[in-house]
Amino acid sequence: MHELSIAAEIVSLAVTAVEEAGEELPVTVVSVRVGNLAGVVVEALEFAWDVAAEGTRCAGAELRIERVPGRVRCKACEAETQLSDPPQFACGQCGMPTADIVAGRELDLVSLELEETETASTELSHAAPNS
Repeated sequence: MHELSIAAEIVSLAVTAVEEAGEELPVTVVSVRVGNLAGVVVEALEFAWDVAAEGTRCAGAELRIERVPGRVRCKACEAETQLSDPPQFACGQCGMPTADIVAGRELDLVSLELEETETASTELSHAAPNS
């Protein structure tokens, strides 16, 4: 289950972002974007989250996952098509086969929310490179 290593990397990125921002509050929400073509089983990632976050400032944090559907662009007619499940790599307009993927491979850390204090709430945004 490589989702545990993915969860551990998300925790590492989150902790690094919080430390680089000079914050000392615990993380309460971690938001990520996962494409349907990223090779990640979202349910397994959710299952692995608590184990990966244990003992870090992300312990107990909610993992919010935005799923991104796969999309392809046709080289013949330039139309973009959202892929079905299972994916059929063909243009929805002209039917030509295409493998020009324009969305769906994302695996990004989008934002972090930190524990609120009496004076303020803190939100950090951090985009990780696509994996």
